[in-house]
Amino acid sequence: MTGTRDDWTFVVCDSLEKVFADERPRPMNRDIPITAFAGETVSFQVAFLPPATQSFEAVGAVRIEVGQAASAATAVSSVDLVPCTLVAFEPHDAGWLRDTAGLYPDLLRPLPADGRVVPILGGWRAVWFAVTAPEGLDGELPVEVTIRSARTGHELFATTVPVRVHPQRLPELDIVNTHWVHGDGLATYYGVEVYGEEYWRILEEFVGKAVAMGVNSVLTPVWTPPLDTAVGGARLPVQLVDIADEGGEYAFDFARLHRWLDLCRRQGVRHLEVAHLFTQWGAEHAPAVYVQTDAGLEQRFGWQTDATDPEYRRLLEALLPALRRELDAGWGLENVIFHISDEPHGEAMLASYRAARSVVDDLLEGCTIVDALSDYAFYSSGVVEHPVVATDALDPFLDAGVDGLWMYYCVGQHTGVANRFIGQPSTRNRVLGTQLFRFGAAGFLHWGFNFYNAHLSIGPIDPFQDTTAGGAFLAGDPFVVYPGDDGRPWESIRFRVFAEAMADHRAMQAVRDLAGRDAVLRIADPDGTLSMTRYSDDPDHYRRVRAALTDEIVRRSAE
Repeated sequence: MTGTRDDWTFVVCDSLEKVFADERPRPMNRDIPITAFAGETVSFQVAFLPPATQSFEAVGAVRIEVGQAASAATAVSSVDLVPCTLVAFEPHDAGWLRDTAGLYPDLLRPLPADGRVVPILGGWRAVWFAVTAPEGLDGELPVEVTIRSARTGHELFATTVPVRVHPQRLPELDIVNTHWVHGDGLATYYGVEVYGEEYWRILEEFVGKAVAMGVNSVLTPVWTPPLDTAVGGARLPVQLVDIADEGGEYAFDFARLHRWLDLCRRQGVRHLEVAHLFTQWGAEHAPAVYVQTDAGLEQRFGWQTDATDPEYRRLLEALLPALRRELDAGWGLENVIFHISDEPHGEAMLASYRAARSVVDDLLEGCTIVDALSDYAFYSSGVVEHPVVATDALDPFLDAGVDGLWMYYCVGQHTGVANRFIGQPSTRNRVLGTQLFRFGAAGFLHWGFNFYNAHLSIGPIDPFQDTTAGGAFLAGDPFVVYPGDDGRPWESIRFRVFAEAMADHRAMQAVRDLAGRDAVLRIADPDGTLSMTRYSDDPDHYRRVRAALTDEIVRRSAE
């Protein structure tokens, strides 16, 4: 930046703006109200640019204060820049903020107790305010923000952002929403023993944080999930069920599984997903399964085991009926989802998937089996009854009117469709809630809530320095939270915006239940043009839609 600035510059921004160091941010449209129902979290930002100077001492740190009326309801974080080396593939569509390697706003680092933030000399920086509507309030909650010089106490800026709070609560999300939590990355990053007491504490922090984003289903590692693992390689074992070979017969200890169920129940999880029964991309092998023998613990099954190996079938004949009984008694089997293999595709994988499925068909009779895929032949052939379809491969499934259709996106869905990559505008993240409602999705899946490994789990990464899993995935694809201090996850801009997308869906559910589905679409898609690849890139559009949905709920509820 060039030129002379003798004073500070401040801009109040909405939650859909990303504040880069070298670009003046878009100000929030204050004509659109911020509304929230009890327990709902809404957000805004204050961006600031210090005076032009060559002396840090002349500027110093600033201190952020929130007025008493909203202080207890407001979490304040600095918006930190993170390194992004792979931002967008070449070529790419026009829906990106930037496409070159650099520092991008993403991490929401909780402010210290003194509210101190260090500005960027010559650059913009932002502070994020996440306001959770208190129970029982019916009216305006004024969020008074004051920014002072930390050195002198002199007031640099003050503003009040009103949040219109309504006392009723939105309904629970009525679709399955899963973002896979990876326990191995937690154990490695924090240096704790898998299933030691500290591990359990950290795990619960991350599961609870996932629920705060709208997640209501958790991948459950009955055995170590065979996901994102190099052929012949292995991930750190996180197997919940102890398996012992006792004279040729298998015996099981489900104590850790029951502790897992208790943890999920405390955090408000509604669905469990049993880890995949066969390896990723074709279901050709068994997952890594560890068995206790007289000689010690051994990895009895894994890449060396064909999916149709009779010995693996013998294990499953003993394990799956016992597991079903435990889950039915401790959770309710109707709220349990099984997976065969992740992302199979092509004729060869269809054959291997079918063979693997035949190994467990009788053992999972009556259970819900769901798998992520993009190849319509897996559904049309009848081998997958409940597909989770990539958002850029939906057309044949929608045309066929598939019942109970789930959707997913990952690194492959980078062109035209919604996603959560760091280099994309937040509108491309926010639209998903509306799309899921508009097309009647029964669920949504993302593979990476906190994947802190390099591609194919060949080793760990530092997520504060590597947002691309070692350069393999677009920045932001592997995780949406950062491993914060004391085992507590730190949110990202993308976390908060995805939570807003799910709140949009819940508001649409409320209007639907009060006035019908058409009433929702008259607000959210009045011209009937919304599709998976056609949607608004105007941040104010989403804010207006949400305000209108809120008004409709309040009006209809009062009738």
